[in-house]
Amino acid sequence: MITIKTAQEIEKMKKGGKFLSEILARIMAACVPGVHTEELDRLAREGMAKVGGKPSFLHYQISDVDPPYPAAVCISINDEIVHGLALPNRVIKDGDLVSLDIGMWHEGLATDMAATVCVGKVRSEAKKLSDDTRESLKLGLSAVKEGVWLHEISQAIENYLKPKGYGIVRDLCGHGVGYSVHEDPQIPNYHERRAKPVKLKAGMCLAIEPMITLGDWRIKQKDDGWTYVTADKSLAAHWEVTIVVTLSGFEFVTPWPNL
Repeated sequence: MITIKTAQEIEKMKKGGKFLSEILARIMAACVPGVHTEELDRLAREGMAKVGGKPSFLHYQISDVDPPYPAAVCISINDEIVHGLALPNRVIKDGDLVSLDIGMWHEGLATDMAATVCVGKVRSEAKKLSDDTRESLKLGLSAVKEGVWLHEISQAIENYLKPKGYGIVRDLCGHGVGYSVHEDPQIPNYHERRAKPVKLKAGMCLAIEPMITLGDWRIKQKDDGWTYVTADKSLAAHWEVTIVVTLSGFEFVTPWPNL
Protein backbone atom coordinates (compact mmCIF):
# COMPACT_ATOMS: atom_id res chain seq x y z
CA MET A 1 0.00 0.00 0.00
CA ILE A 2 1.30 3.44 -0.94
CA THR A 3 1.18 5.84 2.00
CA ILE A 4 0.78 9.61 2.22
CA LYS A 5 2.64 11.30 5.08
CA THR A 6 1.11 14.15 7.05
CA ALA A 7 2.71 17.60 7.14
CA GLN A 8 3.92 16.93 10.68
CA GLU A 9 5.45 13.59 9.67
CA ILE A 10 7.18 15.17 6.69
CA GLU A 11 8.77 17.80 8.92
CA LYS A 12 10.01 15.06 11.25
CA MET A 13 11.45 13.18 8.27
CA LYS A 14 13.18 16.32 7.02
CA LYS A 15 14.76 16.84 10.43
CA GLY A 16 16.03 13.26 10.48
CA GLY A 17 17.03 13.48 6.83
CA LYS A 18 19.18 16.54 7.44
CA PHE A 19 20.99 14.70 10.23
CA LEU A 20 21.43 11.67 7.98
CA SER A 21 22.93 13.76 5.18
CA GLU A 22 25.41 15.30 7.61
CA ILE A 23 26.40 11.85 8.88
CA LEU A 24 26.86 10.56 5.33
CA ALA A 25 29.05 13.56 4.48
CA ARG A 26 31.33 12.75 7.42
CA ILE A 27 31.60 9.12 6.36
CA MET A 28 32.35 10.13 2.76
CA ALA A 29 35.16 12.40 3.98
CA ALA A 30 36.57 9.52 6.02
CA CYS A 31 36.43 7.08 3.09
CA VAL A 32 40.12 7.29 2.17
CA PRO A 33 42.84 4.78 1.30
CA GLY A 34 43.70 2.59 4.28
CA VAL A 35 40.51 3.05 6.29
CA HIS A 36 38.74 -0.11 7.49
CA THR A 37 35.08 -0.47 6.59
CA GLU A 38 34.38 -1.27 10.25
CA GLU A 39 35.65 2.22 11.14
CA LEU A 40 33.22 3.84 8.69
CA ASP A 41 30.39 1.84 10.22
CA ARG A 42 31.44 2.98 13.69
CA LEU A 43 31.27 6.61 12.56
CA ALA A 44 27.74 6.00 11.26
CA ARG A 45 26.55 4.45 14.51
CA GLU A 46 28.11 7.18 16.64
CA GLY A 47 26.66 9.92 14.43
CA MET A 48 23.16 8.48 14.66
CA ALA A 49 23.33 7.99 18.40
CA LYS A 50 24.45 11.61 18.84
CA VAL A 51 21.28 12.94 17.18
CA GLY A 52 18.93 10.47 18.84
CA GLY A 53 18.59 8.22 15.80
CA LYS A 54 18.97 4.49 15.24
CA PRO A 55 20.36 2.70 12.17
CA SER A 56 17.50 1.31 10.13
CA PHE A 57 19.68 -1.25 8.33
CA LEU A 58 21.25 -2.84 11.41
CA HIS A 59 19.64 -6.27 12.00
CA TYR A 60 17.22 -5.63 9.10
CA GLN A 61 15.76 -8.77 7.50
CA ILE A 62 13.97 -8.87 4.16
CA SER A 63 12.26 -12.10 5.27
CA ASP A 64 12.44 -14.45 8.25
CA VAL A 65 14.78 -16.80 6.37
CA ASP A 66 17.29 -14.08 5.48
CA PRO A 67 20.28 -13.30 7.72
CA PRO A 68 20.01 -10.03 9.69
CA TYR A 69 22.08 -7.26 8.14
CA PRO A 70 25.09 -6.80 10.47
CA ALA A 71 25.94 -3.10 10.03
CA ALA A 72 24.57 0.46 10.06
CA VAL A 73 25.92 1.40 6.64
CA CYS A 74 26.16 -0.67 3.46
CA ILE A 75 29.67 -0.36 2.00
CA SER A 76 29.88 -1.71 -1.55
CA ILE A 77 33.25 -1.67 -3.32
CA ASN A 78 33.94 -1.71 -7.07
CA ASP A 79 31.81 -4.52 -8.60
CA GLU A 80 29.56 -4.62 -5.52
CA ILE A 81 26.31 -2.80 -6.25
CA VAL A 82 24.53 -2.66 -2.88
CA HIS A 83 24.45 -4.26 0.59
CA GLY A 84 28.21 -4.73 0.90
CA LEU A 85 29.31 -5.62 4.43
CA ALA A 86 31.34 -3.46 6.81
CA LEU A 87 33.82 -6.06 8.05
CA PRO A 88 36.86 -5.59 10.33
CA ASN A 89 39.31 -6.96 7.75
CA ARG A 90 38.04 -4.96 4.77
CA VAL A 91 40.28 -2.05 3.84
CA ILE A 92 39.47 0.73 1.36
CA LYS A 93 42.21 1.04 -1.26
CA ASP A 94 43.41 3.81 -3.54
CA GLY A 95 41.41 3.67 -6.78
CA ASP A 96 38.34 2.02 -5.24
CA LEU A 97 34.82 3.07 -6.17
CA VAL A 98 32.82 2.87 -2.94
CA SER A 99 29.04 3.12 -2.51
CA LEU A 100 27.88 4.19 0.94
CA ASP A 101 24.20 3.47 1.59
CA ILE A 102 22.77 4.58 4.92
CA GLY A 103 19.36 4.71 6.61
CA MET A 104 18.12 5.96 9.96
CA TRP A 105 15.08 5.88 12.22
CA HIS A 106 14.49 9.30 13.80
CA GLU A 107 11.38 10.19 15.78
CA GLY A 108 9.77 6.97 14.56
CA LEU A 109 10.28 7.60 10.84
CA ALA A 110 12.85 6.22 8.38
CA THR A 111 14.96 8.02 5.78
CA ASP A 112 17.43 6.56 3.30
CA MET A 113 20.23 7.84 1.06
CA ALA A 114 23.42 6.78 -0.71
CA ALA A 115 26.47 8.24 -2.43
CA THR A 116 29.43 6.88 -4.36
CA VAL A 117 32.96 7.94 -3.40
CA CYS A 118 35.90 7.93 -5.79
CA VAL A 119 38.79 7.01 -3.49
CA GLY A 120 42.16 8.51 -4.40
CA LYS A 121 43.18 8.15 -8.04
CA VAL A 122 40.33 6.29 -9.73
CA ARG A 123 40.07 5.38 -13.39
CA SER A 124 38.48 8.12 -15.48
CA GLU A 125 35.63 5.80 -16.51
CA ALA A 126 34.90 5.07 -12.85
CA LYS A 127 34.53 8.76 -12.02
CA LYS A 128 32.37 9.29 -15.09
CA LEU A 129 30.16 6.36 -14.06
CA SER A 130 29.59 7.93 -10.64
CA ASP A 131 29.02 11.39 -12.09
CA ASP A 132 26.56 10.11 -14.69
CA THR A 133 24.69 8.04 -12.10
CA ARG A 134 24.25 11.13 -9.93
CA GLU A 135 23.18 13.18 -12.96
CA SER A 136 20.59 10.54 -13.85
CA LEU A 137 19.17 10.85 -10.34
CA LYS A 138 18.89 14.61 -10.77
CA LEU A 139 17.01 14.10 -14.05
CA GLY A 140 14.70 11.58 -12.41
CA LEU A 141 13.95 14.12 -9.68
CA SER A 142 13.16 16.76 -12.29
CA ALA A 143 10.20 14.64 -13.42
CA VAL A 144 8.59 14.56 -9.96
CA LYS A 145 5.38 16.42 -9.10
CA GLU A 146 1.80 15.57 -8.22
CA GLY A 147 -0.11 14.08 -11.13
CA VAL A 148 2.95 12.67 -12.91
CA TRP A 149 3.11 8.95 -13.58
CA LEU A 150 5.78 7.09 -11.62
CA HIS A 151 7.26 5.62 -14.77
CA GLU A 152 8.16 9.12 -15.96
CA ILE A 153 10.86 9.17 -13.24
CA SER A 154 12.14 5.83 -14.47
CA GLN A 155 12.00 6.96 -18.09
CA ALA A 156 14.00 10.12 -17.38
CA ILE A 157 16.77 8.08 -15.74
CA GLU A 158 16.81 5.52 -18.56
CA ASN A 159 16.75 8.14 -21.32
CA TYR A 160 19.93 9.72 -19.96
CA LEU A 161 21.88 6.53 -19.24
CA LYS A 162 20.90 4.12 -22.02
CA PRO A 163 22.53 6.07 -24.90
CA LYS A 164 25.78 6.11 -22.91
CA GLY A 165 25.89 2.32 -22.91
CA TYR A 166 25.64 1.76 -19.16
CA GLY A 167 24.00 -1.25 -17.57
CA ILE A 168 20.85 -0.22 -15.68
CA VAL A 169 20.29 -2.76 -12.90
CA ARG A 170 16.81 -4.26 -13.26
CA ASP A 171 16.53 -6.48 -10.20
CA LEU A 172 16.97 -3.66 -7.66
CA CYS A 173 15.01 -0.43 -7.46
CA GLY A 174 13.96 2.60 -5.44
CA HIS A 175 10.99 2.56 -3.11
CA GLY A 176 8.70 4.39 -0.76
CA VAL A 177 10.02 5.09 2.72
CA GLY A 178 8.93 6.54 6.06
CA TYR A 179 6.81 4.20 8.15
CA SER A 180 9.03 1.31 7.02
CA VAL A 181 12.51 0.97 5.54
CA HIS A 182 10.95 -0.23 2.29
CA GLU A 183 7.40 0.70 1.26
CA ASP A 184 5.42 0.74 -1.95
CA PRO A 185 5.77 1.85 -4.64
CA GLN A 186 8.77 0.22 -6.24
CA ILE A 187 10.67 2.67 -8.47
CA PRO A 188 12.64 1.01 -11.30
CA ASN A 189 15.43 2.93 -13.00
CA TYR A 190 14.08 2.01 -16.42
CA HIS A 191 10.57 2.09 -17.87
CA GLU A 192 9.05 -1.23 -16.80
CA ARG A 193 6.02 -1.39 -19.08
CA ARG A 194 4.54 -4.38 -17.25
CA ALA A 195 4.33 -2.51 -13.93
CA LYS A 196 1.02 -1.28 -12.59
CA PRO A 197 0.64 2.46 -13.35
CA VAL A 198 1.07 4.70 -10.32
CA LYS A 199 0.21 8.41 -10.27
CA LEU A 200 2.23 10.56 -7.89
CA LYS A 201 0.40 12.39 -5.10
CA ALA A 202 1.61 15.14 -2.77
CA GLY A 203 2.86 13.66 0.49
CA MET A 204 4.40 10.52 -1.01
CA CYS A 205 7.93 10.02 0.33
CA LEU A 206 10.19 8.26 -2.15
CA ALA A 207 13.75 6.98 -2.08
CA ILE A 208 14.96 7.21 -5.67
CA GLU A 209 18.22 5.37 -6.31
CA PRO A 210 19.79 4.59 -9.69
CA MET A 211 22.21 1.63 -9.52
CA ILE A 212 24.32 1.60 -12.67
CA THR A 213 27.16 -0.52 -14.06
CA LEU A 214 29.94 -0.10 -16.60
CA GLY A 215 28.92 -3.40 -18.16
CA ASP A 216 25.89 -5.66 -18.15
CA TRP A 217 22.83 -5.04 -15.97
CA ARG A 218 22.68 -8.60 -14.63
CA ILE A 219 23.57 -9.22 -10.99
CA LYS A 220 24.21 -12.06 -8.56
CA GLN A 221 24.33 -12.38 -4.79
CA LYS A 222 27.44 -13.36 -2.86
CA ASP A 223 27.46 -16.23 -0.39
CA ASP A 224 27.14 -13.77 2.53
CA GLY A 225 23.42 -13.59 1.76
CA TRP A 226 23.45 -9.80 1.28
CA THR A 227 25.98 -8.35 -1.15
CA TYR A 228 24.85 -7.95 -4.75
CA VAL A 229 27.60 -7.79 -7.38
CA THR A 230 27.66 -7.33 -11.13
CA ALA A 231 27.57 -10.70 -12.89
CA ASP A 232 30.33 -9.62 -15.28
CA LYS A 233 32.48 -8.06 -12.49
CA SER A 234 32.13 -4.56 -14.00
CA LEU A 235 32.18 -1.48 -11.76
CA ALA A 236 28.95 -0.18 -10.23
CA ALA A 237 27.81 3.18 -8.84
CA HIS A 238 24.84 4.11 -6.65
CA TRP A 239 23.28 7.44 -5.65
CA GLU A 240 20.09 7.91 -3.64
CA VAL A 241 18.04 10.61 -1.93
CA THR A 242 14.71 10.62 -0.15
CA ILE A 243 12.22 13.23 -1.37
CA VAL A 244 8.61 14.19 -0.76
CA VAL A 245 6.26 14.83 -3.68
CA THR A 246 4.62 18.28 -3.73
CA LEU A 247 1.94 19.90 -5.90
CA SER A 248 4.56 21.63 -8.05
CA GLY A 249 7.55 19.31 -7.77
CA PHE A 250 9.41 17.85 -4.82
CA GLU A 251 11.33 18.78 -1.69
CA PHE A 252 14.42 17.04 -0.37
CA VAL A 253 13.97 14.98 2.76
CA THR A 254 17.66 13.99 2.68
CA PRO A 255 19.64 16.84 1.10
CA TRP A 256 22.69 16.13 -1.05
CA PRO A 257 25.65 15.53 1.30
CA ASN A 258 27.56 18.80 1.67
CA LEU A 259 31.25 17.92 1.50
